[in-house]
Amino acid sequence: MTDPPGTDTPGTDPRDIVREAQRLAAEAAFLLQALASAETAAQDAYGHIVEPQVQARLAAMPIDALQQATERALRVGAVEDAGLRTVLSVRQASRHQLEAIKGVGPKTSGQLIAAAHQLEDAVRRSTKVRFDVETQPPQHADLLQALGSLATIQEAVDPIRPQLVALASSISADLETARLQTRPVRRFFAGRRRKEASQAALHRLARVVDATTTTGLAAQIQAANEAVDRKANARLDLWADYLSRPIFYNGVLAELTGAADTDAARGFLPTELVQRIKAVELDQSLLDVSLRGYQAFGAKFALAQVRTILGDEMGLGKTIQALAVLCHLQAKGYKHFLVVCPASVLANWEHETARHTHLDRVVRLHGPDRAASIKDWEQHGGVAITTFGTLSRIDVPAIDVAAIVVDEAHYVKNPDAKRTQALERWLVTPSYTMLMSGTPMENRVDEFKALVTMVRPDVARSIDPNAGLAGADAFRKAVAPVYLRRNQEDVLDELPDKIETDEWITLDGISFDTYREAVAGGNFMAMRRAAFMTPNPEDSPKLFRLREIVAEAVANGRKVIVFSYFRDVLDRTADALGGQVIGQINGTVPASERQALIDRFTEHLEPCVLISQIEAGGVGLNIQAASVVIITEPQWKPSTEEQAIARSHRMGQTRTVDVHRLLTEDSVDEHMVQVLARKSALFADYARESHLRDAAPGAIDITNPDAIDAAISDTQNEAEIIATEQRRLGI
Repeated sequence: MTDPPGTDTPGTDPRDIVREAQRLAAEAAFLLQALASAETAAQDAYGHIVEPQVQARLAAMPIDALQQATERALRVGAVEDAGLRTVLSVRQASRHQLEAIKGVGPKTSGQLIAAAHQLEDAVRRSTKVRFDVETQPPQHADLLQALGSLATIQEAVDPIRPQLVALASSISADLETARLQTRPVRRFFAGRRRKEASQAALHRLARVVDATTTTGLAAQIQAANEAVDRKANARLDLWADYLSRPIFYNGVLAELTGAADTDAARGFLPTELVQRIKAVELDQSLLDVSLRGYQAFGAKFALAQVRTILGDEMGLGKTIQALAVLCHLQAKGYKHFLVVCPASVLANWEHETARHTHLDRVVRLHGPDRAASIKDWEQHGGVAITTFGTLSRIDVPAIDVAAIVVDEAHYVKNPDAKRTQALERWLVTPSYTMLMSGTPMENRVDEFKALVTMVRPDVARSIDPNAGLAGADAFRKAVAPVYLRRNQEDVLDELPDKIETDEWITLDGISFDTYREAVAGGNFMAMRRAAFMTPNPEDSPKLFRLREIVAEAVANGRKVIVFSYFRDVLDRTADALGGQVIGQINGTVPASERQALIDRFTEHLEPCVLISQIEAGGVGLNIQAASVVIITEPQWKPSTEEQAIARSHRMGQTRTVDVHRLLTEDSVDEHMVQVLARKSALFADYARESHLRDAAPGAIDITNPDAIDAAISDTQNEAEIIATEQRRLGI
């Protein structure tokens, strides 16, 4: 075979090389431009919401506010006398207009303009967007659309962005010079140096084209283009998508606006340490949830510092950050991981791991099958989950445990306790250790020092017993190498105004016996209360978890409201919490007394608890003082829970509302949750159809909306659930 003229590369036509290089360059440029355009579109959509608010706030600021933005004395009196009475009026005035005012020269006008700019920037930074799911304004929908597009393109392009830039640059540098090799006549008449330069350029292009195939970059470019095309053609219900994953959208928004990258979100760590943490490349390929900026930083902190304590306040997602660490490590080839937690949250760890990750396997080292499970985990790896009590009965295996996560680590603050000593035996070997506790530590230095000793004895020795007296920020800086804590206020701009958590709990021992007895008797209401109403309150897994949630909330200075359908559940809760309970709202309490009780709850200076029957306190009352809501069992109607939550999650609420639903796995709760999901879907479909009917009468034929209720009869559901549970339990 004769080689094509103009190339020394056997069997390769210069025209094919140039065409392929040109195609690759065009695709790289397209992806980079798509990313830039998506970022611009999202910024514009954000600006359309924020800028009117900024202008309104500047218009409400008196001109005297300019004085606060500069250390120099400003002559604002003359400007005000001339009719410019607000910061906005000065911001909109030109230098020429200002200097036309008697007494205002070039120096003063420059100072006024600079001060107005500084205030405008400060106001813009402090103006935040909270998506309005009630009125669903078009500007908010536009921003959601832009954020969704940006995230899709970022996910496709960001991993290969450096390669795309390098590819486009290298091809651009040689493409024109190499074209001479595709034009035989021009090449014939070209000088020797030009021919040699062209030949060299063609060889470089050939290597680039070949490398894109051998390294897999060509396939990545194709996949990225397909992802961008799919997003461009996608049609989805924006608000439904937002409601299904608010963390995703708010996280993208925080990254876009820079809210995710603040000193507070980084726990006020020293700059040098922050840079080392940010340099960690977090592999999220096995994680099936979008991390907020501060959550990604928390995971990177654990990886960079290896043996750490994560102390984020409740509601900030410590579990997700720990799972992100385990996903990263498995992606890097590690196999064995251990999670140690109280029995009350063991089931929740299983649910969260299955729901949010693609980790290979989850193994429960607890209960009668513990020995077989341990052997299985040792041989095949995975995420082993066990309790503090069980850990003391397990021998440390002769395997490399890559990471240990200890949830609710304040349980092992006493170095003399058996469970603490059991944990310490395990902490000798793992490469990564992550203790987690949402309880503030700055006022409990001795307890904190005991935890630090487990993971970093060298840091523990340097902790001053009086460190907490200097204040929270000073304390954090003193223990920065090992401890990261963010409060909700630190990252509020990244949070949605409501965080809902399903607290999955296991029925075992006496609580299981209580449940089985209720199932055998066909008593549906007793089945719903079984996890709470064990003969001895100390055996109730739901009550145990409720007390943990309340304790953490109180430690963080937050007020709590507990809702239940059942009076006896509320009575037991009141007995368990004692003096922390301000009072109880139920059907026998007159309306006037209910409001007086809420007023007392609101005005109480210390963290406290209000308990209420969900039907009595869930409608018509404003309880914004509570920022933690606990619902002790599922309700039959979605609206019942929604209205109860709305007592706290409403205008006037200044904190993110944390909603905790106490649920038992393998029980009536799971069945009710499934029925509730079907009801919610039916209601959403009907609501959408009703909206369409209002917009276009006759477009939809729904002659009997009440048929929805008939189709999902509660009585029928109860009978089916009882029968299903009786079959499952062999009754």
